Amino acid sequence: MTSRTWLITGANSGFGRHLSEQLLSRGDRVAGTFRTPGSVDDLAARWPDAFHAAHLDVTDAAEITTVVDKAWADLGRIDVVVSNAGYGLMGAAEELTDDQVVHQIATNLTGSIRLIRAALPHLRRQGGGRILQLSSVGGQVAWPGGSLYHATKWGVEGFADALAAEVAPLGIGVTIVEPGGAHTNFRYGGSVLADRIEAYDATPAAGIRRILTERTTVGIGDPARMATAMIASVDQDTAPRRLVLGSDAFAAMEAALTARLADVRTQRESAAATDKA
Repeated sequence: MTSRTWLITGANSGFGRHLSEQLLSRGDRVAGTFRTPGSVDDLAARWPDAFHAAHLDVTDAAEITTVVDKAWADLGRIDVVVSNAGYGLMGAAEELTDDQVVHQIATNLTGSIRLIRAALPHLRRQGGGRILQLSSVGGQVAWPGGSLYHATKWGVEGFADALAAEVAPLGIGVTIVEPGGAHTNFRYGGSVLADRIEAYDATPAAGIRRILTERTTVGIGDPARMATAMIASVDQDTAPRRLVLGSDAFAAMEAALTARLADVRTQRESAAATDKA
């Protein structure tokens, strides 16, 4: 087993925590970032030589650059960058405030882009590496009540798709991770629910509000197994472009992509009719 050094944002909870614990347990080094003070103290105490903690708010562009540069300076080489930090903003589009919209985009989309851009010069100079961009089944499928969350995940997937082709000749692999529902704190605790507008109570957008307030559904995915699959993907050569995790993610993505392709195919002749004669 090859020992590697990883940079993981949001290492204090969810997939970031599972990844960090598994990697440290097997002898890898982890530069893990956190926002909540004290949330990774146990990791630092258990693996004082292998776990390097750093505070990071991914909405702070200057802090991203500082943390990434220091991680490389302290560790010498980082083999894998995991862009994991993010959260869900739920509610009908009209229910969201402008500040909520800005913060969701700054965290999930702009923050991921800035993190990867800060890491690229280091990865390029060292001759390669791997990037894992955490997305979601919600980066390929869109449900009512999650419009802004979907906007960020669809956006980051477009960025990562294009990026993968740009950096492959430099020895840098990019994998978009597509988890389905998992038993983490993302759904209950890691998501923000917008204030209610009564007019939407009888619309499909109300479904996500019921899920988050009633707390009656639990994701079928095992986050530890998902983390293990993410780690295993780094051993694949070449990097898989997408890593689908969970039977629910596979079913939803297959149905959405099939329907989208069928819709496109009905327009073959009408599309060609707009070509220049």
